[in-house]
Amino acid sequence: MARAVPAVERAFDVLELFLDIEELSAPEITAKLGLPRTTVHELVGTLSERGYLMPAGRGSNKFRLGVRGFQLGSAYAERLDLAREGQLVAEEIAERCQETVHVGVREGAEVLYVAKVDSSHPVRMVSAVGRRLPAHCTAVGKALLAALPRAEVDELYGNRKLKAMTEHSIATRKELRAELDRVLETGVAREYCESNEAVACVAAPVRDRTGDVVAAISIAVPILRWNEETEAALRDLIAEGALTLSERLGHVVSAGR
Repeated sequence: MARAVPAVERAFDVLELFLDIEELSAPEITAKLGLPRTTVHELVGTLSERGYLMPAGRGSNKFRLGVRGFQLGSAYAERLDLAREGQLVAEEIAERCQETVHVGVREGAEVLYVAKVDSSHPVRMVSAVGRRLPAHCTAVGKALLAALPRAEVDELYGNRKLKAMTEHSIATRKELRAELDRVLETGVAREYCESNEAVACVAAPVRDRTGDVVAAISIAVPILRWNEETEAALRDLIAEGALTLSERLGHVVSAGR
């Protein structure tokens, strides 16, 4: 790795202060970073000249983020591709666990799979990108449904009986609501033989730069390799993977989370 450039690092240190504080003066920046006053004035002057900082108001001695940062952020957001980023993260997770990894989005009451990496094991789940499944029967779907207001979930399913794919599938809205509450409590969704009699899954929600849940990522394992120890390890791994994909989509996790 190339050697870090101290002057560039200090410039980024200045800019990153504004992630948590809307307006700062040069003396405040000096105090927070512990840099020489002259250095801070040079950094603020350069960043202002390039459009990354701007005066907070006429006559104010404080600064705020300038339009250039917004332009860069917008360009980054426009170039994001959920399927592409999801595929990259899925590959990383699959390499670590050697199991099948999916990324899916919700379309109504169904899940659409947009990325997939196969397990390296000879016995593995058979699926395909572009496949649709009932959301309530899958871990990915449960992770996505849990993010919705309960009234919206009720509206999606109406009063009809839920379609069952196996004898283990959730069959009623009452069962579904209880399951979605568990997902919200733990942050990870679980599926055991609900869309496929021979497969268990864990999944976690993926957020975009606005904080909205836009996808979910899952690990699918044949039940012959499934046990409590495996599930616990995969729950941690999929939560980590979901966070990584969220960050790649521009989501910023606050220090309190």
